[in-house]
Parts: sequence; C-alpha cells; structure tokens
Amino acid sequence: MKFGIIRERKNPPDRRVVFSPEKLQEFQQQFPQAEIVVESSPIRVFSDDAYKNAGFEVTDSLEDCDVLLGVKEVPVENLIPNKKYFFFSHTIKKQPYNRKLLKAMLDKNIELFDHETIVKENGARLIGFGRYAGLVGAYNGFRAFGLREQLFTLPKVETLPDLEAVKAELDKITIPPIKIVLSGTGKVAYGAKEILDHLKIKQVSDALYLTSKFSEPVYCMIDVMEYNKRKDGKVGDKFEFYKDPSGYESNFMPYAQETDFFIAGHFYGDGAPYLFTKDDVKNPTFAIKYVADISCDIDGPVATTIRPSTIADPIYGYHPETGEEIAYNDPEAITVMAVDNLPCELPKDASDGFGAMFLEHVIPAFYNNDADGILKRSQMTDAAGKLTQRFAYLQDYVDGNE
Repeated sequence: MKFGIIRERKNPPDRRVVFSPEKLQEFQQQFPQAEIVVESSPIRVFSDDAYKNAGFEVTDSLEDCDVLLGVKEVPVENLIPNKKYFFFSHTIKKQPYNRKLLKAMLDKNIELFDHETIVKENGARLIGFGRYAGLVGAYNGFRAFGLREQLFTLPKVETLPDLEAVKAELDKITIPPIKIVLSGTGKVAYGAKEILDHLKIKQVSDALYLTSKFSEPVYCMIDVMEYNKRKDGKVGDKFEFYKDPSGYESNFMPYAQETDFFIAGHFYGDGAPYLFTKDDVKNPTFAIKYVADISCDIDGPVATTIRPSTIADPIYGYHPETGEEIAYNDPEAITVMAVDNLPCELPKDASDGFGAMFLEHVIPAFYNNDADGILKRSQMTDAAGKLTQRFAYLQDYVDGNE
C-alpha cells in the first residue's frame, strides 16, 4: 500500500501536516512494508529537504498512491479519483460551503475518511488538534489581557518557533490576582489548563471559587453539570444531558458574576442551552471583562463572540449594551479573542502531536484488517460513489435539498 502526504492548498495557507519527518520515520519503521511519498510544498512548516533528509521521496505527483493524507479540505479541482483520502472535510454537519466538495468526492468514487469521524466505539474522538487549540487560545487570551491592561506585551504565537518558546515567553510575565473560569474537560480545555498550570495559577474548587475572594490569581475548571442545571430543580445527569439537553437551562451566571477572564474550551452540542446571552451580558452583575473563546461558535452559546477573529487581528471588543463590536481596549468593552484556526499558529508542535495520534490509532488499521473498526466507522463515502450507511443522513445535503 502506498501512502502520500498531500500539499495543503486551501487559503488562507495552512502550514500543518499529518506527519512530520520524524513521525513519518516512525511510521516507516513500524510498518516497513508501507511505501510513503511526500508531495512537494512551499508552505509546509517542514521543508521538502527535511523529508528528503529523513529518507523520503518528494514528488509533484501522487497519482500512483492508494491513500492520501492531508489536514484541510482539498480543492475540488485537485481531487484524484478512486483514492482513499483523509482530511477535515467539514461536511458532517451539512456545512453549505462544502456541499460541492462532498458531491465531487462521490462523483470521483473517492473513499473519504474524515479526521473528525475517527472515533472509538463509544463515539469519543481519537485524533485532532484540540490540545494545540487550547494551548494557543489560552496564551492568546493572556496576550489580550496584557495589552488591554498595559501590563505586559506577549509576542504572537505565529512569531515563535515552538511550544517551548511559547512557554518561555509566559515565564516572563506576572498575572495579577484575577479569577479565571475554564469551561470544558476535553482535549481543548486541558490544553488551556496546561497554560494556566505553567503560569502557576492556583486551581480551586467551584464552591470556593463562587464564595471567596483571593489575593492571588486562581482558576476554576467547570464541566457541563456545573454550568447547566435541570429546569425542574432535580439533580442533573451528564449522560442524560448529552442525549437530550432540552430539559436543562444555563447555570453559568453565578460564575459570570465572580469571573474576570473566561476561557471557553467546552464542546457545544445542538440544542444545549447557551452559557450566557446578550441579555445576561447587560446584567450589572455580569463581571467578565475578557473572553478567550477557543470553541468559537458564532452567535451561539457565548454571546460576546459575534464573529471569528483572525491570526493577523485576533482581538476585538464587544459592547455589553449595544451588542456591537468596538475597539478591544475601549473602557466599556469586553475584550474577545475568537480565532477559529488556533492550531495553525503552532504548526510544528501541532503536526508532531497529530502524527503521533494518527500513527497510534489509524495506521495499524491498514495492517490488522481494521480489527478495531476504526476505518469502518470513519469512512463516509465508498468506492462506488455512495455514502456509507453511517453517513446516509447526508444524502439530502448532497442532493441540495438542505
């Protein structure tokens, strides 16, 4: 079987890759029967020469490969028929902007395996860039805080070579006694937690957080059953909530009244209550002045996130009364960081981490007859140009009826 590492062609350019040269060497050592080539790229964080020096052929054509591995969507005109493709297709939620892409893959008899659909039997995701989104998002939040308060000036992550350099910059700053709440308990939230812990900010329980004042910076990490509650007053259940959140309402306001800086690292499911609304923000007791929205759902559960920001211009202000965007350092502003492609700022480390997960969970499936069902569960389209049974719900979307 021949694997090809594809060149990223989506704009804005993405410098990440599924396998770094080092991880690709590990892949080759573990599965010496695999043939592996790398498509030449002028933008990839690892140069063509780095792959050549690691012993891999760099080529301009992947026509003779069986499996093609990428990160972002492949432009329709660059799709090669009758191949197996792995990349983030952004189609499983029926995103209208990628309908043509999914239709083209069906027309070209391409077998699509979306990174987002590579899951355990219980549905838990096995690979992704979540940790790096959390790391960069929390750092960017502190960068915004330093700029607004004129306390310190952190450089942009994109100007730093790696995570080690990011943490070295954090070693130079001091955080005043503010209260920080972090939502979520997944890879994104734990990436953000890594930054908080590196800054030696003390973690406290939610009970203490909600009732105490502190002379040092502290943070509280909250899960869905902390920031949501049952409408009937009974004790909530996390698994019940995930199945049907309609009987729940937000319980975030007690935290909002005690928080200076909110880091949103949660996963938001359809039908779940918003954490806070535009009306909540108008409440005089709403204390949050800084939001690092790593989850970045627009006009969604975090009312202050009215648009995604960019790596080039990552911070904006939200006016609590008007709901309009204003300067991030306006005295009345809630300062918002809502970059929606955060791992792109740390392409070297993000690529290394992604490759490690892909090698552990996905590559073995090609050589053990898919013993754990990884490929079967993640395959969205088949070689006959049809949606697989698991993703048959997308047929109306493909047909243009939704």
